[in-house]
Amino acid sequence: MILAELTTGALVVFAVIAVALVLFVSEVIPNDVTAIGVIAALVIFEPWTGVGARGAISGFANPATVTIVAMYMLSAGIQATGLVQRLGIYLADVTAGKEFRALAATVCTTGPIAGFINNTPVVAVFIPMITDLAESTGISPSKLLLPLSYAAILGGTLTLIGPSTNILASDFARVLIPGREGIGMFEFSAVGLLVLIVGTAYLLTVGPRLVPARIPVDADAVEEFDLEDHLTVMRVRAESIAVGEPVDEFDEAHPEIRILQLRRGEEAFSAPQTDRVIEADDELVIHGTLQAVNRFRESTGLGQRLRDTVSEESFEEAPTDDVLARAVVPEGSRYVGETVSDTGLSDYHRTAVLAIRRGDEVVRTDLADRTLRTGDLLLVRTTPASIRYFTDTGVLIVADERAYDRLANMDVEAVAPLSPKTPIMVAIMAGVVGIAALDLLPIVIAALAGVFAMIVTGCLRSVDAYDAVSWNVIFLLAGVIPLGLAMEETGGAAAIAAVLVATEAVLPLLAVLLLFYLVTGLLANVITPVATVVLMIPVAVDAAGTLGANEFTFLLAVMFAGATSFMTPVGYQTNLMVYGPGGYKFADFIRVGGPLQLLLAVVTTVAIWVVWGL
Repeated sequence: MILAELTTGALVVFAVIAVALVLFVSEVIPNDVTAIGVIAALVIFEPWTGVGARGAISGFANPATVTIVAMYMLSAGIQATGLVQRLGIYLADVTAGKEFRALAATVCTTGPIAGFINNTPVVAVFIPMITDLAESTGISPSKLLLPLSYAAILGGTLTLIGPSTNILASDFARVLIPGREGIGMFEFSAVGLLVLIVGTAYLLTVGPRLVPARIPVDADAVEEFDLEDHLTVMRVRAESIAVGEPVDEFDEAHPEIRILQLRRGEEAFSAPQTDRVIEADDELVIHGTLQAVNRFRESTGLGQRLRDTVSEESFEEAPTDDVLARAVVPEGSRYVGETVSDTGLSDYHRTAVLAIRRGDEVVRTDLADRTLRTGDLLLVRTTPASIRYFTDTGVLIVADERAYDRLANMDVEAVAPLSPKTPIMVAIMAGVVGIAALDLLPIVIAALAGVFAMIVTGCLRSVDAYDAVSWNVIFLLAGVIPLGLAMEETGGAAAIAAVLVATEAVLPLLAVLLLFYLVTGLLANVITPVATVVLMIPVAVDAAGTLGANEFTFLLAVMFAGATSFMTPVGYQTNLMVYGPGGYKFADFIRVGGPLQLLLAVVTTVAIWVVWGL
């Protein structure tokens, strides 16, 4: 009956949504590109969607979009203070080598911080710190990295400026609920604090029994990526054709392998960047498949040192600045979508990619032609200078604190120096939060004023501010916002709401609210939380209106559900960031995150009902 009443416009919008969802899930093209396609499709089918060019691009001028841009910039300013980095280093002192203390320090520190700083950079800073903390306490880093991500997600429910979905929900409240000017900075903090407490208790009690130890304690990177057969030490015989050849030219002449190091007596040189000429009795550290190495040995007359195996320790013992490190490709990195050869890592940063872990898959061959994706874990041969570049620019997240050891020998002042502008930056951020909380200015204006203040006081360079923004997230957000407009215009939201409202015939109103939470949570784990919130909030508000229920209550249920996605690595970007470094399997997120998501669904639904009623 309901389907028969659907307008042609609603059916067209549903078709656009269906195609978008398939593209979101399959990631055949990046999600932000899909969102751009949504904008184009809505305008092309304007006679049915009711969305013209101005409406389709309205997402770029939406207060939520602009606020999120400003919050990325403010987070970059706070990150530049060095406070978060220094806190991560001090965690090791607090834990005193105890496993439970390490877990408690990780969870109880990350959650509150993520309430005021975008949780993605928080997790990015903490990954190497937590990896080192796990090593110092003698436990698998897998036992801490998943709780790190979950705690960051939980902390995002504390304030309006947590995840982008909170700010987006505030704008929907302004548009869809008469008499509302959005959501206050701390309006839902009581429920968020309950969510954080319950989630933290779960992670500290049930979590340790469910989180697997996928990465062994003190795991050797060579063994972890199964590279024993791909790294070889070869001796240069006097009769070898390699004698007298410059290392870089000799490496270029044999593309099937890579020369990583040249060792001469007690000296070692990074290859192929060194200008040294190969001499007899030199040793070369070669990367390549067993077949390629054998062909290389036979064609060049080199001798293989069969008793010598290359491990992470033996590689770094060589007197050079080379290090083996694990690095995550974060969301928003300019390397996403590029092949390894196109990144210029080898040409410009003396960095060789030796293997790529993508979920359960480890890629060790044909690396140059591999296209990088968000969440890929790379095993790289790199240098301390390059590590500093990756850290400063955010193009890669180096997940090994030992790599930083080579940079500064864990000198706190060198690794996490406090900026002289730290008091000013903290004051500016506190001012933004205070002004928005007191409703003196709209949050979008308060945030923009904070960015302006940071830049004019020299706390943040404008180029760093722009670099801090995950523009793919902004385009995704701006691209899917018009979908909500189209659903409202064509009656699609009302039609879906009618289907869910029909459940009230057999369910009490509180159970219908819980159903909205569960449906939103499941969708957010499959597609992006941003897209889910955009699609579900208009439906929830329409359903509440039909039921005669509190529209704000239903909106909050969708907001909390969209902000807490635990069941898949793709459901939330911080989950994807720890996926590779923790060595997790897809099923680990379901096993650990499923019960947590169900628990919080009940707790949050009841809490919202108690505070705001039905």
